Amino acid sequence: MLTDHQSIAIIGGGPGGLTLARLLQLRHAEVKVYERDFNQYARVQGSPLDMHEGSGMDALRAADLLDEFKKNYRPGADKTLIVNEQAVIVYSDHETKPDEDFGNEHFRPEIDRGPLRNMLLDSLAPETVVWDRHFISMEAQNSGWLLHFKNGSSAYADIVIAADGANSKIRSYLTDLKPIYSGILMLEGNVSNAEKTAPHIKELIRDGKIMAFGNDKNLLMGQKGSGDLGFYASFRTDENWATKSGLDFSDRKQILEWFKKEYSEWSTIWYELFENATVPFIPRPIYSMPLDQGWETQPHLTLLGDAAHVMPPFAGEGANMAMLDALELSQCLTSDRFSTLHEAISHYETQMRQRAAKATKESLENGDKMHSETALATMLEFFSSH
Repeated sequence: MLTDHQSIAIIGGGPGGLTLARLLQLRHAEVKVYERDFNQYARVQGSPLDMHEGSGMDALRAADLLDEFKKNYRPGADKTLIVNEQAVIVYSDHETKPDEDFGNEHFRPEIDRGPLRNMLLDSLAPETVVWDRHFISMEAQNSGWLLHFKNGSSAYADIVIAADGANSKIRSYLTDLKPIYSGILMLEGNVSNAEKTAPHIKELIRDGKIMAFGNDKNLLMGQKGSGDLGFYASFRTDENWATKSGLDFSDRKQILEWFKKEYSEWSTIWYELFENATVPFIPRPIYSMPLDQGWETQPHLTLLGDAAHVMPPFAGEGANMAMLDALELSQCLTSDRFSTLHEAISHYETQMRQRAAKATKESLENGDKMHSETALATMLEFFSSH
């Protein structure tokens, strides 16, 4: 096996990095995951993830984690309402969509990021994850890499795999290409204990998801298992809107007044979100890598997930593509098909880039549709056809 007697460092402990570690350990590879968080409880996890057949679900099956996933996913959380700006429901699958339909290509079970991460962590050998390792730089040493971290520590690895997200510091060791702004920004908010703090939205959402469309803008939201409600105001704007707007994102009143002005034709029911959100709100410009990106393969270094192909969230493919990257990379590294690591990584990267370009294109096109004058009708047609 190509990974025999090779130490592997995965930089980043998100879904892609942890899935890869699990899959490699099943083949008895020597793996360490270096994660910048101080420990597994140091960071509040973001919005829930929906797992797709052919990608995320395939990776979970290969990792022998399907039964654990079934214990941790949230039945019914994938059920969706589409509403207009006045919160009038135009589409609902709450009565027709089953809570469980594993194996169906259209079934996309949701799981909160925290339980998913904990499930993956629990599947790894003790001390696989090395916490408080914020990657700073690395340099070639022998046939591998000497890694340097913010806390002053260093570590050597024969193979380095970057799973360090959209702002990857390792990407530059392979390519000068940088993510491109999509033209869309999402202002993120979170409402704690939504049953008490946002009762009208809580009643409307029914523990699932809401997609609200109107005036070329969106409100997208989902119920979390904790009882919190995560939401995004999504709109087209300048890449530097956050600084140019002059808004104080720690001031609920100021952000509510902004919403009232910019979403002036929207119902007052949505005010609950902004009046009760935990501050600060987080502006998130949405980026993607070029569809035709490429780089020269190196024999002991590669990328996966957002580090390789950050894409907009409008097809729900980000985490799924990262986990599929992990599956395909693990298969290449542990396969007898390839005679060298260079050949194995080259094959993985070629397939990964082609697959990611297709998913990125779909995500960009969906973003355009969701922020158009006909967004409501277009999305209604899409969901009804499925």
